[in-house]
Amino acid sequence: MTTEEIRINVEKALQEIRPFLQSDGGDISLISIEEDRLVKVQLEGACVGCHVNQMTLKSGVEMTIKKYAPQIEEVVNIER
Repeated sequence: MTTEEIRINVEKALQEIRPFLQSDGGDISLISIEEDRLVKVQLEGACVGCHVNQMTLKSGVEMTIKKYAPQIEEVVNIER
């Protein structure tokens, strides 16, 4: 899978999870994909500072991204 295909698949994953975050007043943005293994995202809105955001990031976002792009090893949230 090329770097561009990975980016497209990560975006598809974020599109799948975005409605759940938006229903809680939050959102998510893709910041970067490094070495085709590490995805950096930014949680936004109500997700910033939410005490469950790390759980959401790992169980929801990371799992969904890995479904679309299995070579991704980790997803991290970049604070503003």
